[in-house]
Amino acid sequence: MITIEETENLISIAVFGEFTLADYQEFEDKVLRKAGREGKVNVLFDWRDMLSYTIDVAWEDIKFVREHGSEFNRIAIITENQWRAWAAWVSNLFVDADIRVFRDYAAAKTWLEG
Repeated sequence: MITIEETENLISIAVFGEFTLADYQEFEDKVLRKAGREGKVNVLFDWRDMLSYTIDVAWEDIKFVREHGSEFNRIAIITENQWRAWAAWVSNLFVDADIRVFRDYAAAKTWLEG
């Protein structure tokens, strides 16, 4: 399950429990709409309460990032899990965005707004 909040230049996604394909597609729709209206978007992923994700989410992420990687400006990921931090680093290879991993929500949000 996810929650999504949108502000002027930021999409914030918090994942609780399992991150499903339906959740990811909801995120994709928000990004595409916002990018279509405002240009490149900043994204805040809060993965602190994410327990797992389905394999179809990983595949969808690869496809989406390859097609729309230029639509992102900055991406902040909040996690304490080293594997997820490593996955974020790998994603950086396919996205025209500055991606950073944080342990603290306030620091991530400050960086995105800066």
